[in-house]
Amino acid sequence: MTPRHIYLDYNATTPLRKEAREEIINDFSVYGNASSMHEAGRIARAKVEEARRTIAALIGAPPESIIFTSGGSESNNTVFQTMRRLASASNGAVLTAGRSRIITTDIEHPCVLNSAAYLKSLGMNVIFLPVDEHGKVKMDAYKAALNEETLFVSVMLANNEIGTIQDVKEIARLAKEAGALIHTDATQAVGKIPVDVDELGVDYLTMSAHKIYGPKGVGALYRRKKAPLFPLILGGHQENGLRAGTYNNSGILGFGKAAELAKKELPEYGKKIAKLRDKLSEGLLANIPTIKINGHLKDRLPNTLNVSFPGAEGEAILLSMDLKGIEASTGSACASGSLDPSHVLMAIGVWPELAHGSIRFSLGWDNTEEDIDYVIETMPPIISRLRAMSTLGCCNIASM
Repeated sequence: MTPRHIYLDYNATTPLRKEAREEIINDFSVYGNASSMHEAGRIARAKVEEARRTIAALIGAPPESIIFTSGGSESNNTVFQTMRRLASASNGAVLTAGRSRIITTDIEHPCVLNSAAYLKSLGMNVIFLPVDEHGKVKMDAYKAALNEETLFVSVMLANNEIGTIQDVKEIARLAKEAGALIHTDATQAVGKIPVDVDELGVDYLTMSAHKIYGPKGVGALYRRKKAPLFPLILGGHQENGLRAGTYNNSGILGFGKAAELAKKELPEYGKKIAKLRDKLSEGLLANIPTIKINGHLKDRLPNTLNVSFPGAEGEAILLSMDLKGIEASTGSACASGSLDPSHVLMAIGVWPELAHGSIRFSLGWDNTEEDIDYVIETMPPIISRLRAMSTLGCCNIASM
């Protein structure tokens, strides 16, 4: 008998919504290049601009502040490479003169961490802020790091592994007081919680279509008016010269439709998905001894649950779950090829052995209460069997 299929890896990617798919398919007949001046090109461009307005509305931004990219990694790299150029002595920018300090956190997405590490390798002063046991930025350390040399602060709005939501509004306020530019990677937050760029006070914000039931390979960067930005990809005049390349019309239109639906359904999403997440959390805690929930228990995404299972190894748990038709993750999809324990869990103080036995359940629209019941029923025997086979045994969480 084929096991049922339950997808619990929505933070890695979401299924393409039917409405977004239809938008993409319909666009295949719109053959014009959106940069061309003839009628076919104008038709294509009009559709791109309509999608831009819809995506901007999702985060309370003016349409002209949205720059289309290939996704979150390109958007984040564009901002970080802009900071590299601003900090260059030959740049001469009045706004950033004499500033070269970059501040980010220990729990950012790999594309931010690696971008920051690259700038550090070039000699820039990069500070990686610690977080507490719940994944919140240690504000004392942040305030101590801010000074007149601070050029740029980048703190993700919501963590992709543990779901913890940062107080970006306060982080941005302090950055502005110090005269620094502020960026947030909101890839996991947009479409799951209310996001408004003016309320947050950020200069740059990153988002990606495939996290909100849109297509892969398309994203956007919000850039506040007059915030400095240099193109990462050079070439034509597209996006006001800030991102060259032929417009990915079908991807952008699919993104636009997904954004439209996300804005409309946001209140219902939060209620439904948080209820399922809490049901899963309570069921696992009640039926599996000595497990640990990672991340903040209040300030967190409604769909994300990270659980450590002492005495069981994460890859073995995933394979056992997969055989039962349950798909989840051990952490970030962008770090899934690594054998190292999650950098996020290590940063919040989870020991390597426990981090290796941690699973990220991320829920979405297609999940049902019946799905959660099945997971709660299926997980205890899996963990019990793996613990019996383990040479580590079921360790004591308190000792870790």
